[in-house]
Amino acid sequence: MRKRNILIVEDEVRMQRILEVNLRDKYNVLLASNGEEALNIVKGNDVNLILTDMKMPRKDGISLLHDVKEFAPDIPVILITAYGTIESAVRAMKEGAYDYILKPLKMDEIEVVVEKALSHARLIDENRSLREELKATYGFDNIISINPKMSLIMELVGQIADSKATILLQGESGTGKELVARAIHYNSQRSRGPFIVVNCSAIPRELLESELFGYEKGAFTGATRLKLGSFELADTGTLFLDEIGEMEKELQVKILRALEGYGFMRIGGTENIEVDVRVITATNRDLKGAVEMGDFREDLYYRLNVVCINLPPLKERREDIPLLATHFMEKYRGEGKSEVSEISDEAIKLLERYHWPGNVRELENCILRGMVLAKTGRIEVRDLPEEVVEGALPAEERTPRNTQQLKHMKKREKERVVGKIEKQFIIEALRRNKGNISRSATDVGMDRRQFQNMIKKYRVFVEDYRNRG
Repeated sequence: MRKRNILIVEDEVRMQRILEVNLRDKYNVLLASNGEEALNIVKGNDVNLILTDMKMPRKDGISLLHDVKEFAPDIPVILITAYGTIESAVRAMKEGAYDYILKPLKMDEIEVVVEKALSHARLIDENRSLREELKATYGFDNIISINPKMSLIMELVGQIADSKATILLQGESGTGKELVARAIHYNSQRSRGPFIVVNCSAIPRELLESELFGYEKGAFTGATRLKLGSFELADTGTLFLDEIGEMEKELQVKILRALEGYGFMRIGGTENIEVDVRVITATNRDLKGAVEMGDFREDLYYRLNVVCINLPPLKERREDIPLLATHFMEKYRGEGKSEVSEISDEAIKLLERYHWPGNVRELENCILRGMVLAKTGRIEVRDLPEEVVEGALPAEERTPRNTQQLKHMKKREKERVVGKIEKQFIIEALRRNKGNISRSATDVGMDRRQFQNMIKKYRVFVEDYRNRG
């Protein structure tokens, strides 16, 4: 690891020499005898830390601190002070100094404070780099599209990024709702805060409340410690509630109360907690229709729907397919998963004809598969998934012409018929048990997790069978 650059600012030659001799083995030491000279060094060099005396001619340590904080605010400044100026040093810390050291100097104390300050500076630098990387990853420029609808959406997203308004993202699974939510967060004033994701359909309903609001130690059997919920963890940042349409109405009341500024309580708690959180929600359901059916609270719907963004499915933005395919190839090449960098015109034309039920997510998986299977540096039609190739063929070309095609089509039709039977099997179980997943699983003799996996596989909306005969 390279040595860090430390600037020692001291007008007394003897003291300057002592500091230099004791620190030069571990650090690259730069020297200045006053604040003006120090500031010129900072402007012309990569300085990682400043160790400065408080009292100096021409420009003292406090003035130097103010100038450095304007020019390079992340450089830690440590003040050296006599007992009579402790009050000034404490005041300087409130203005941005990292720490102060009292005279007479003790080198072991100086080395500890210097190392702590450099570690703190490294952490700040790493956090900034991470934020910049996240912003680059989830910036507006990384939402790939030339589709007019998407262009209007991204223009709207840019306008509302810094707003405190709640945002509802609607669209089919795989259309990029979370990507848009992250773009909003990382391009807003909240980008320094956390981005917390909760998938309301992936967490068992009985556990979702504690996931959102947390619980106190001893609130229930097994609550052996305090747990902070997602609302608290997202304080000063953004909370993204995915698949909000799957939330039970009893919990919707608590979400509404939190959004209206009344706060919330942890499970088992008595203290009302208020946080500063921007909420973005997403759903692949028709929430307005759910309101009309009585499955979703009308007041919460309007509270969430301050700004509504409807993301179009990939089949409505086919002009983006070549761009997205190129983007995914560059992405996976950068990750070292394949050296493939091209896709044939025939393969692109086929991708443009396919209906993409899994949207952009399915296209990404398709491109990765093609890159892995490609025998040359280019993805050909033969490298694409069978269901994509066959799904893109004109109707007259879907009749088998040889035994190999016959075999494939028989297999596909068998899977289609079995899938239809399994989906109806799940629906009937939910209907008999009024949408209760645990009872439905027991009713048909299945494990609850296995039953839930089939619900997700066939995209069955459990809410459709709640409280109905």
